[in-house]
Amino acid sequence: MLASAERELAELAEAIRSATRDDEPQLLDRLTRLAGQVESQHAATHSRFSASAAYFELVDKRIEDIAESRLAGMQTIREFMDRRLTPARSTCAWSSRRQDALSQRVSRISNLLRTRVEIEQQQSSQALLATMNSRQGMQLKLQSTVEGLSVAAITYYIVGLASYLAKGAQHWGWPWSSEMTAAAAIPVVAVSVWWSLRRLHHRVFRSS
Repeated sequence: MLASAERELAELAEAIRSATRDDEPQLLDRLTRLAGQVESQHAATHSRFSASAAYFELVDKRIEDIAESRLAGMQTIREFMDRRLTPARSTCAWSSRRQDALSQRVSRISNLLRTRVEIEQQQSSQALLATMNSRQGMQLKLQSTVEGLSVAAITYYIVGLASYLAKGAQHWGWPWSSEMTAAAAIPVVAVSVWWSLRRLHHRVFRSS
């Protein structure tokens, strides 16, 4: 299992180096499944390795308690047990360290891939914000154009009313003709409409 997981991790690390944005979800899925497999195996064997280490320490302590003395031509109990338990002890310790190292490598590569995905997401967000800013600028320009047309339309409507009023007021002694009244009202009405729209916009922006 460890050999297979290490090969899979090496393949994933090599694939991440040349992966495109479209490959990242699949790589992240493979890496997540591998991490789950490694952690599951680690959880299943950790208690057994810990129990084995405790057993080896117990054997060493019992041999020390015996306080044996060497007899000529005879193998001591410590030598007998060391010859038979040392390979098992080394195998357990090596397997435990190998599992820990594999788990750490999986974690590092997961963090690397996650960091890469986050950086690409940030770049995408920046590009989206730049696009939104550009669109907002276009909307502001369009809004300014619409405001100018609105000022012209409202001014034209009010000046038309003023012209009609002047034409009717001539019967009561209004000294100016309707055309002169309309011409004189145009700048006053246009400035008043423009100033009113600006005040309205300022109030809306302050309230928002």
